[in-house]
Amino acid sequence: MRTKLVAGNWKMHGSLAANLGLLHAVRDGAGGAAEVALCVPYPYLAQAQAALNGSKVAWGAQDVSEHAQGAWTGEVSAAMLADFACRYVLVGHSERRSFFGDTDAVVAAKFVAARKAGLVPILCVGESLAEREAGITGEVVTRQIDAVLGGCEITDFAKAIVAYEPVWAIGTGRTASPEQAQEVHALIRSRFAREDAAIAGGLRILYGGSVKAGNAAELFGQPDIDGGLIGGASLVAADFLAICAAAA
Repeated sequence: MRTKLVAGNWKMHGSLAANLGLLHAVRDGAGGAAEVALCVPYPYLAQAQAALNGSKVAWGAQDVSEHAQGAWTGEVSAAMLADFACRYVLVGHSERRSFFGDTDAVVAAKFVAARKAGLVPILCVGESLAEREAGITGEVVTRQIDAVLGGCEITDFAKAIVAYEPVWAIGTGRTASPEQAQEVHALIRSRFAREDAAIAGGLRILYGGSVKAGNAAELFGQPDIDGGLIGGASLVAADFLAICAAAA
């Protein structure tokens, strides 16, 4: 049985003052069987570590450099994230792919860097609205996965997570129906099963795309959906905790 995971992605939101109440509320309210994590902006990793250390809630970052060290001004390495006891790091989020030019090859390199540092990468994959309407969702998602598989061992996914995030459903209020989401999650699992059935069976695949308290239970009830990657709702403690409760 795969343990559900609900991971919050704060994106570029927060302040030291505002974060404290949110971190404490999530820390104190998280319970049940589901695992909970918060991926916060780099400047707030120390604050998250201090607030969440010893609690049920894990923390992580929203991106990582593919480089280990060197003259890469503005970049943050996986080892630096490990210094703050991060468990998770997002790689290949659609906003990184769309706005910052992260290619499939760059995402693959970031995944490898994260694993080498002992982090659990949350590999984000998903299609745009144009790609869904063109009927090539499966091709796009498979290409994104294959790029990473080409740069690592299948065993790396024993300590990794995949998040399916249809780009057309992020921050738009539109959500893939539970059946649409399940179809892609099943496709993702079948792709990994071609490499290793045991790893595919244990792989946690999250859904990300306008998940709210009102639709979380139905989404998480699908056989291949193992939790959620939560954006806007993770900024409101009550909303985020209600989603966590739906996964328990």
